[in-house]
Amino acid sequence: MTQQERQILNVPDFVTVRELAELMQVSPIEVMKKLIANGIMASINQQLDYDTAAIIIEEMNFQPRPLREVQEEEKRAEMEAQKPQWRRELYGTEEVAQLQRRPPVVTILGHVDHGKTSLLDVIRKTNVADGEAGGITQAIGAYQTEYKGQKITFIDTPGHEAFTAMRARGAQGADVAVLVVAADDGVMPTTREALNHAKAAGVPIVVALNKVDKPNANPDLVKQELSDVGLTPDEWGGDTLVVPVSARNKMGLENLLEAILLVAEEAEIVANPKSKGGGVVLESRTEKGRGPLATLLVQNGTLHTGDIVVAGLSYGRVKSLFDERGRKVDEAPPSFPVSVMGLDIAPQVGDRFEVVPNIKAAASIADGRRQLAQQEANAQAAPVMTLEDFFNRFRQGENKELLLIVKTDVHGSLEPVVNSLEDLASDEVKVRILHADVGNITENDVNLASASHAVIIGFNSTADIAAERVASSTGVDIRTYDIIYKMVEDVEKALKGMLDPVYEDKVVGMAEVRQIFNISRVGQIAGCYVRTGTIRRKSKARVVRRGKIVADGLTIGSLKHLKDDVQEVRQGFECGVSLDKFNDFQEGDQIEFLVKERVN
Repeated sequence: MTQQERQILNVPDFVTVRELAELMQVSPIEVMKKLIANGIMASINQQLDYDTAAIIIEEMNFQPRPLREVQEEEKRAEMEAQKPQWRRELYGTEEVAQLQRRPPVVTILGHVDHGKTSLLDVIRKTNVADGEAGGITQAIGAYQTEYKGQKITFIDTPGHEAFTAMRARGAQGADVAVLVVAADDGVMPTTREALNHAKAAGVPIVVALNKVDKPNANPDLVKQELSDVGLTPDEWGGDTLVVPVSARNKMGLENLLEAILLVAEEAEIVANPKSKGGGVVLESRTEKGRGPLATLLVQNGTLHTGDIVVAGLSYGRVKSLFDERGRKVDEAPPSFPVSVMGLDIAPQVGDRFEVVPNIKAAASIADGRRQLAQQEANAQAAPVMTLEDFFNRFRQGENKELLLIVKTDVHGSLEPVVNSLEDLASDEVKVRILHADVGNITENDVNLASASHAVIIGFNSTADIAAERVASSTGVDIRTYDIIYKMVEDVEKALKGMLDPVYEDKVVGMAEVRQIFNISRVGQIAGCYVRTGTIRRKSKARVVRRGKIVADGLTIGSLKHLKDDVQEVRQGFECGVSLDKFNDFQEGDQIEFLVKERVN
């Protein structure tokens, strides 16, 4: 039997005679005989070192291998598997000698109002928080700063719990996660969600314990809460750096940057700057006069002006590169966030981008992806029932669904807005997104809403003039918001309102009968004077005579002002009214006109 044909046995550094026999599936007596033949007297429970065991294994036609080598390989494979997918994709083909240290990419995560943007604002010495609606970050931004000669790239991700998808993308593109926790508030549900995203991304975590200067701050209590979720502070014997800071008073910021660089130094944060540029899309939008713009984070290689780029379903030649301050640059090295102009369409947030040799190859790749995406969309979009069937069932009470059309300003907001609305559904009431896209609310959106009896939700998106005109004529409800929790609150109220509503009759107008006309084949027409309110053609009516109701729930047969059929008549005018199945008017009768009005 050749050495290649021998069965390989993984042998520990020390093994007893019994364990060695079990490993080779032979009798311990045979092992002891081999040992005696080699001049070694050993009992069944005596330990043998690896070298001695290897001799016996080879004499019995097996191939020995140190178990520690296997364990080291498994550990390396496990560590490789724990690396983010983008890192394995980008660095998998790079020669180790070509890889160099690059600036760490840091994501800022945490609960709403715990001071993430304010902290970053102080670090990069700009003022973003004041420009955000409601003081809440609404879209992903990336910024680069320098500390003691070392650059650090920050990804600012939204803190509201509805932006889970965006936070997840931010963590996946980062090397270090800074979890901001307020010392006066502690670990919140959104804090735990952010922690889970960072753990899933396989990135180390630094805790910024913010607002420690507040009188009601309780750092020790918060540290205990952090320990309970698996982030034991290093001062308590754990491995998590917890840095007390105050964004308002600019306390502890240098210590935080030191901690980030310390954690980054222990991680394998490398790239090949001489390779073709590649990375992830952080944001995208379309601007008038400039076309599609995409914010890209270069994670490996260097992106140059003039490069041919494929980003998800989009492609194009890079016409211009801009840094976070809007200044033109010629190239973007690893860990550099840059806005790109030149793509044919706005890519999706989270799409991978890569540089390809020529425009023909880029078009071929993008077209193939678009065809595949269309096929998948067609397969998923096959309706279980038609739109008409759906609304018939809704009107008949078989289904209760709130139908929505969603428009947002940027792709980064679209998915979290849709997710937050869909999460409001319950067993009794469902939420169905008929259409969701980026851009202003258009006439087509209103037409779809009118045909399907849907409500239009705009997040940082407004309706154009044509859309407003059609909405006004068709009665389509357009709701626009710039703060996400206000939007969620309003829709939640609407959903609750759909559950078993209670209606009451409300008198909207009253007319006094002053003259009666008998018309053949028509019946009685009451000549009336409208004393209060407005009487409407589509309302119900009841006849009151000397304070008592003589007829109720009547349908209006006709409503005329002079000789014209009208839909309503206001207070102070005269009119002629006929009521279906009622021909017993008397002068002085009062006709009350009622509509159903919801009371809860």
